Amino acid sequence: MERLSKVMSNYGYCSRRKAEQLIANGKVKVNGKVVKELWTRVEESDLIEVEGRPLEKPEKIYIMLNKPRGVITSTKDDKNRKTVIDLIPIEKRIYPVGRLDYNTTGLLLLTNDGELANLIMHPKNKIEKVYIAKIKGILTKESIKKLEKGIVIEGVKTSRAKVKVRKVNKKKNNSIVELTIYEGRNHQVKKMFKAVGHEVLKLKRERISFLELGNLKSGEFRFLTPKEVKKIYNEVKK
Repeated sequence: MERLSKVMSNYGYCSRRKAEQLIANGKVKVNGKVVKELWTRVEESDLIEVEGRPLEKPEKIYIMLNKPRGVITSTKDDKNRKTVIDLIPIEKRIYPVGRLDYNTTGLLLLTNDGELANLIMHPKNKIEKVYIAKIKGILTKESIKKLEKGIVIEGVKTSRAKVKVRKVNKKKNNSIVELTIYEGRNHQVKKMFKAVGHEVLKLKRERISFLELGNLKSGEFRFLTPKEVKKIYNEVKK
């Protein structure tokens, strides 16, 4: 049996927090009866109705997008800016797995599989997220060690990271650095570099786990193969 709010989230109806609000407000029925208890658990055979409509198990969709600069990682925007959903012309409801900043580019996953999204985003699963950053200045050995050991951001230390300096331009005083992290906190990469005295000029996410952009151009997307989806599940559950 699964918690009702988790099932609603996994079916792609809404976030788990929103599901809990709907349950508390009496908007959800299980087998014809209104339930308001947030700890309610259901079986796969149970009939769930949300706001008067049956909750149907959706076909799972998994998409990889090469997010361009100047696009919002959200399903909608109150300022009418372009969102990542606008780049993917499908009718089924999907949502981004984690976030990329407005001017950050690169690999973004979108799905309606709430379970997989939660598994990828949870720090305990230690899923590698590889970023390529163009930074102002040149990293010292001391700064590299600090990044590798973890940086305290807003009172909480990040997990250990991997750092690889790809290119140094002493004339222009900038560097290209590969940073591998295992979390996805708000503006984490930029804050980590800022903590050691470097401004991020450009940022691109290049890889999540074994998934890479490959030949996917900026703004393009593709569906993941069943084999790739299975491999992700195996990766996060091993």
